[in-house]
Amino acid sequence: MIYQGGGVLFRFYCLVYYLYARFAQCTCFFCRAYRASAQIAMYAVSFQHVCLLFLQCSRLEDQRCVFPSSLKRKGGGVEHPGIHEILKQGRPFPLLILPPLGGYWIEGSSHSLPPPGSDLPVSNEQLRILQSDPTARLYRKHFLGKEHQNFCAQDPKLGAVILSSKLEPRTAKVRLILRTRSGTKHQLTDTSVFPHFPGAVEMAQMLCEELAVERFFPVLYLKASQLLVNFDEHVINNNFKFGVIYQKTAQVSEAELFSNTEESSGFTEFLDFLGEKINLHNFKGFRGGLDVSHSQTGSESVYTKFRGHEIMFHVSTKLPYTTGDSQQLQRKRHIGNDIVAIVYQDEGAVFSPDIITSHFLHCFVAVQSDLSPSGDTLYKVSVTARNDVPKFGPALPIPAVFQKNQHFREFLLTKLINAEVSCYCAERFSKLQERTRAALIDTLYEELVLHSQSVLGPLNDKAGGTLDEGTADKMENSSSGFLDNFKTFSLALRSPQRSRDALSRGCRSSSIAIESASDEKR
Repeated sequence: MIYQGGGVLFRFYCLVYYLYARFAQCTCFFCRAYRASAQIAMYAVSFQHVCLLFLQCSRLEDQRCVFPSSLKRKGGGVEHPGIHEILKQGRPFPLLILPPLGGYWIEGSSHSLPPPGSDLPVSNEQLRILQSDPTARLYRKHFLGKEHQNFCAQDPKLGAVILSSKLEPRTAKVRLILRTRSGTKHQLTDTSVFPHFPGAVEMAQMLCEELAVERFFPVLYLKASQLLVNFDEHVINNNFKFGVIYQKTAQVSEAELFSNTEESSGFTEFLDFLGEKINLHNFKGFRGGLDVSHSQTGSESVYTKFRGHEIMFHVSTKLPYTTGDSQQLQRKRHIGNDIVAIVYQDEGAVFSPDIITSHFLHCFVAVQSDLSPSGDTLYKVSVTARNDVPKFGPALPIPAVFQKNQHFREFLLTKLINAEVSCYCAERFSKLQERTRAALIDTLYEELVLHSQSVLGPLNDKAGGTLDEGTADKMENSSSGFLDNFKTFSLALRSPQRSRDALSRGCRSSSIAIESASDEKR
């Protein structure tokens, strides 16, 4: 009812939000997902989905919090009683301690230096960057620009189902990709074991036994391949932003950490090691939400490129300091909305993840510098993450102490990227991913059906399911204009011989949609 009564206003808000997400280069979950859905079919996003995106992205005031009076201190913020007890016990201090209520795991608790003359252990583990979805690039790699077939169906329980199939050259194997709301499955199947070449339903049930559709219908849309690529690859993120928090000796509250304005020589050395110091004004690379036009988020930051990824670091001491704001929201609005943060510690500092109040920070990497007997710089490392974040590599050696060299830099950057990818498995982000994927695949299904119907005519109940009322209305309203022209053009391309071949094959395998490089160029 809201949608029908305010269609123009609704589309205006959609456009405004899309332009913001597109040109602000925001890389949060919500903006990335919305950009992907807009590429598939901007007009098909429901009012509820847009409301969800607005609510999820309005998070500045969510960072402001009220502390219990028993934990407040003069400088503002909250003290951590466990850290005080650790500091009273004297050295050596751990880099990290668990919160009193738990909820986190720690990796890397041993930092004892080896005896003089002994070498530090070196990890031989391959520095492999995790992928949020290993199936994301399979369609581009194996299907795009090659002869293959795409099918759609609506399952009564699973919802929209989209199948891609391709016969591998010179083999009897078929490569399959099945997309559902719950995820994407990939399989290379040997068809020689079947008494006849399997149809679309049989192929889909090889990957998903609970599939209950009677038939699939073919996708006949010249731009379907690009829509499928956009859907599959919407989870790929080549840009990352990480917080960098500076903790001085004996600092035990969030207010103290975010109020630091001066950098120690060790912290400056670490930032130079981490990346390149860049001027934000007119910066052309990935900006990680920082202002590059009016210097409202500071004048400089730290940035690097690593294995095809761009990384912007939100350094607490380089973000604007606001006099009179005990919680320093101009700093916390960026670091508090990151998923992973580095905590660089001066000697004698102890950190606990519950010091920082944030719904989004799920992992902290504590780094503390030290000196070897020969005077070389060493770095101690500990990692902590919420319990619902799975462990991730590369694993820290024992002791978790590294020499300052290129190997450690690559190790640390790999660890940070894998930390964020693993955090996507946490409950907060996985549920959001599920909702986003469900909305996107429904949008993709409707888009493919709308364009295929312009060629095939109305879809009956037996051809893979029924359309919902919204999709049917869109099809009815699309009877003129672009879709009419598209239908006329498509029908003109179909020769009588091609039509006869399609009908004869359709009775056997329900697979007549073939896309090739030449189809795409037309």
